[in-house]
Amino acid sequence: MDDGAPLDLPPTQRSNPVSQHPKSVLLFLLLGATLITILGSESARAKVPAEQMNTIIALKDGKDAVPFYQALEKSLKKRKTKIEDICPHSDHVAQRILEEYGAIFVASKKVLPPPLCIFTTEDQVKKFQNQAGVSMELWGSDEVELQPEAMKQLLKAREEAQKEGLDITPRDGAEAARRNYEESVRLWNSRFQPALDYWLAQGRLTSEQVNRLRVLPLLEQVAEVLELEKQGIYFSKDLSKSILYSIAAPGASQHIAMLAFDVNEFENPRIREIMQKHGWFQTVLSDLPHFTFLGLKEKDLPKHGLRSVEVNGQVFWIPNVAGSQHPGLAEQP
Repeated sequence: MDDGAPLDLPPTQRSNPVSQHPKSVLLFLLLGATLITILGSESARAKVPAEQMNTIIALKDGKDAVPFYQALEKSLKKRKTKIEDICPHSDHVAQRILEEYGAIFVASKKVLPPPLCIFTTEDQVKKFQNQAGVSMELWGSDEVELQPEAMKQLLKAREEAQKEGLDITPRDGAEAARRNYEESVRLWNSRFQPALDYWLAQGRLTSEQVNRLRVLPLLEQVAEVLELEKQGIYFSKDLSKSILYSIAAPGASQHIAMLAFDVNEFENPRIREIMQKHGWFQTVLSDLPHFTFLGLKEKDLPKHGLRSVEVNGQVFWIPNVAGSQHPGLAEQP
């Protein structure tokens, strides 16, 4: 169906519809516009073939592509720190977090990346957020908080969108931006606890395993979940892929760094273009509404250690790590 094709009306209706039935025509046009918007959204999803859903399709990034760890080492050196300080090589969970969410560590010098891959206390988070600085803007009644440069560029993106009759709004209100440590724990449990119940009912986990998992210290809990996911026991909201593509591990969220913003209008390709123009990119695989502020130009991302891939019809910039695994997502070269 071509949504842009003119309606083939009989000649009597084509001649001068406005003068004949002005209210009816106005209602028809309003309903038509609404229908086209809905169909457009559905057709955008339909463009992804069923066999390519949840499949990582590698894109070509040119000759400037640099391995992530090489670019990260260079970036951290400028900040007078090193990889072992933010993410010890011996910590396999932290390594996994770095290779999934690590794009923020190569962001522009105008923002402050976190000093750790995983925060473990509320005090650590408060100290970092105070050091980074917080900018607050009202979206309706919602207080949206980000690092100052991230907020500055988000407001520019919104202004540009509004000039085109579009808008950029927070998904789930204030939670779309800054979060604290306790919120990251609550959100983790919103995926973790229901998944335990499901896999117990399916017979993939025993009561003893479930009871043990529920009371483990958080870091051990995350480690065990990631191991279970290697067996296809997934903890995402739809139980089809890794929990890390549905919600961050406690203390690991880019929202804690105040460099992430969840966008209601993520399906609109023009909104994605505007966000990218202002330094906001999708960097967490298959988390479609989630944008990360890097403050860089798209053409420069490969030399900052990021590679572009397509998942479910949208482009993500993720750490360029050879052989990295993405449980629940197939990879197509």
